Amino acid sequence: MEEAIGSHTASTGTKEKSKIISAEFPFESKYVDVKGSKIHYIDEGEGDPVLFIHGNPTSSYLWRNIVPYITELGRCIAVDLIGMGKSDQPDIDYGFNDSFAYLDAFITKLELKNITLVIHDWGSGLGFHYANTHRDNVKGIAFMEAMVEAPNFDEMQMSIRLAIKMMRNRFFGSLMVKRMNMFIKKMLPDMINRDLTTEEKAYYASPYPNAKSRNPLLAWPRSIPIKGKPADLSAAVENYKEWLKETEVPKLCFYVSPGVGMKEDVVEMVRNNFKNITMVDLGEGLHFIQEDYPHEIGTELAKWYGSIT
Repeated sequence: MEEAIGSHTASTGTKEKSKIISAEFPFESKYVDVKGSKIHYIDEGEGDPVLFIHGNPTSSYLWRNIVPYITELGRCIAVDLIGMGKSDQPDIDYGFNDSFAYLDAFITKLELKNITLVIHDWGSGLGFHYANTHRDNVKGIAFMEAMVEAPNFDEMQMSIRLAIKMMRNRFFGSLMVKRMNMFIKKMLPDMINRDLTTEEKAYYASPYPNAKSRNPLLAWPRSIPIKGKPADLSAAVENYKEWLKETEVPKLCFYVSPGVGMKEDVVEMVRNNFKNITMVDLGEGLHFIQEDYPHEIGTELAKWYGSIT
């Protein structure tokens, strides 16, 4: 395959801007038993699978306004990671290793082949790692606000650096995430440009009614690879980063400014080093960009997906 590198701004015509960002989740819920627990997912359309993987603290709900753009092109599956959304919360450690084990088993159980991954936040780390370790089963990768490399802790915004330090502290982390429900009440809405509706806030909050139910949310910030620790995850990230630079698998990168997970330097690294990459500038944004630009993402994702099939 010839290298195809593109960069453009997402179409935002009058018709596109006028589309409503719906709070509804109009999909049939499905469940499959994975490692003794129920994994929730939606499954819409036919053809090769397009697997949408969310991050922390969201769920398949994050993709609700994007999935309809792809259902006429392929089989859209949006999964709730173990412990999140409507999936079960077994007594496990959560974090990257547990979540990947359940995700890998989920893909095997559904017998998904020739997958296109659409990934965000921690879902990107899981998705990139899956692609790197199952190279023959991946057709394409679309990503946004993604963990394409281990974050540089020293260059993070002071507020984010402080929050991570506190969450990795046994006492303060439990207080902030499990007792105060900071991810749902503070971090999620603060990293979206528009104001979430009451219905949207309630949907995101519903899986986490008490401190115990928020264990999965706390596991993720404690798994962030910082300065080589934890060693296994740091190695996994470095390995898939180098593979992403070399592989000709088609890639689509959505980015915003200033962003949170993908600042300008990371965006430029991706643009200049990843083969067969298409770059889409969505404009101003922070982290949960699916809540600000679902129709632009859906339109550009459909266009790109149509070009690789």
